[in-house]
Amino acid sequence: MDAKNRGRVRVERTAKRVRTYLGGRVVADTTSALLVWEVPYYPAYYFPLADVDESALKPTGATKHSPSRGDAMVYTVTSGTKEAADAALAYPDSPLEEIKGYVRFEWGAMDAWFEEDEEVFFHARNPYTRVDILSSSRHVRIEVDGVTVADSHSPRLLFETGLPTRYYLPQTDVRLDLLEPTDTVTNCPYKGTARYWSVNGEKDLAWSYRTPLPESEKVAGLVAFYDEKLDVYVDGVLQERPKTIFA
Repeated sequence: MDAKNRGRVRVERTAKRVRTYLGGRVVADTTSALLVWEVPYYPAYYFPLADVDESALKPTGATKHSPSRGDAMVYTVTSGTKEAADAALAYPDSPLEEIKGYVRFEWGAMDAWFEEDEEVFFHARNPYTRVDILSSSRHVRIEVDGVTVADSHSPRLLFETGLPTRYYLPQTDVRLDLLEPTDTVTNCPYKGTARYWSVNGEKDLAWSYRTPLPESEKVAGLVAFYDEKLDVYVDGVLQERPKTIFA
């Protein structure tokens, strides 16, 4: 992959075949997609106009400005019996030369996305993010306001690029009587959909993936905690609270 940068925006080519669907039909299908980091955490897919069903793009007459990408033409996407308002952008006069002639679709407005023949959920995967899940016999104890809420000698440690180690613990090692389910749901393209608990009155301190994506099946049904917001002891040693966007 070659990369270009303008300000905070990074652009790379990917060799993956990428498709997006709306209304049961393919709207874009390419082996020449760009990965564009509009935010630091993950990229968006940009499709060459030649690989987009142009009949699905209806100009709205509106524009949308980006300091780094310039002024975008806004399109409504129609396919089959479905319509996604303002769901596509093109930057014909962008100061970022690499994205001229490309179309960006709003991820959540489309019905489905595929890399090769595997469906991708929630947002494009970052090629620089790796997730490793390792079984361990280390002693992990979780404490909230002086109360032990979990104590395990059989954690699974999840190592994800750019994030602190997460300790996933069997529910039998967790004080479930101190956990209260909340309505919070988050989504991850590497792990799946997580549901949350408040712990000892503190909102959304713990979460679990009941049915994770295949590459993260080893944490299915296990419980993890935000190390940023409570005390974690590993082999009797209090860990420093990490400083992240979740703190």
